[in-house]
Amino acid sequence: MNNYDVIIIGAGSVGIPTAMTLAARKLKVLVLDSLASPGQQDNKKAIGGIRATHSDFGKIKVCQRSIALFSTWQEIHGDDIGWLSNGYSYPAYNEADEKKLKDLMKIQHSFGLNIKWVSPHEYNELVPGINMEGLRGSTFSPEDGSASPLLSMNAFYFKSLEYGADYKFHEKVIDLKQKDGKIVEVITDKGKYSADFVINAAGNYAREIGELVGLDLPVFPDNHEAGITEPVSRFFEPMVVDMRKAPGSANYYFYQNNEGQVVFCITPDPPILGVDNDSTSEFLPLCAKRMVQLYPRLKNLKVRRTWRGQYPMTPDGFPIVGKTREISNLVNAIGMCGQGFMLGPGLGELVTRIVTNELTVDDTRMLESFDPYRDFSGMEQFK
Repeated sequence: MNNYDVIIIGAGSVGIPTAMTLAARKLKVLVLDSLASPGQQDNKKAIGGIRATHSDFGKIKVCQRSIALFSTWQEIHGDDIGWLSNGYSYPAYNEADEKKLKDLMKIQHSFGLNIKWVSPHEYNELVPGINMEGLRGSTFSPEDGSASPLLSMNAFYFKSLEYGADYKFHEKVIDLKQKDGKIVEVITDKGKYSADFVINAAGNYAREIGELVGLDLPVFPDNHEAGITEPVSRFFEPMVVDMRKAPGSANYYFYQNNEGQVVFCITPDPPILGVDNDSTSEFLPLCAKRMVQLYPRLKNLKVRRTWRGQYPMTPDGFPIVGKTREISNLVNAIGMCGQGFMLGPGLGELVTRIVTNELTVDDTRMLESFDPYRDFSGMEQFK
């Protein structure tokens, strides 16, 4: 009864879609999680943005597939997951950012990304009332969008159950027993299980899972805060990402979701390392000031709540995905750098093809970006 084809450690943004895809292929799947229910680590703290606007072939292609799955989910499966094709934008207010964005667009176009440069006037039509002083234009990727992390993971979870996946919550993995370079037993605080493949999708705790088998996985969570306003009538379209640094923050971003609420987040500078879920008094004044300066129409909105979550970061901003050389049946799908929600569905299909040995030429190219054995010397420009 405790033997499976695949055991997934972590019922989150990556683990649940992976379980769904594997179970749809008729594999016997078990998902283990130490928390009480699906998506209780960082998934429920995600702000919901989903973009293929990255700087690398692997992340672009995985997220394009995720967008295809998110955008058609209600049509195919009937669940409203809050999908909104509102697009992403990166306004430029200085020459350096304009050049960086336009140079990157050449790479993005070569990878098939639908992205264009819009003039200040055109951008003001997308985000009416945006601060025009010094605005040089913006990128705009109309196929990017957003969805509800809670509704999406709930839909993926119940679909995976329908396909036959098994879940055990309140079970912490405490050991991985090895023999001849293979995991032969997954031991939790409540039971013992075996599988042909074990997938590490443990989010913040991916490094600790690696340590159980002697692997040093460079995944280090850092803390980010977010907030959400009351709902109002729609008054702008895309996610707005301000790349400029300011005291206390590297960048910030916000959008209006399908229910009319403005959701916003900031990237602390310097990073705040660790796993600390307590909200701070510094976040809202810091983020609100920057947002209102950029977009004065936000000033009268009432903030309903703020919260804190983590980005499980890697040194170069790229995920770690693939088989391990040391352990033949261990696959890592970790280090999503705060993008697990948008990467999850596409990545679940990619990991499934790793397990079933059905990788395509494009898959191999994608996995080069996520290689667990890379030197981590590069840097993802839109991490």
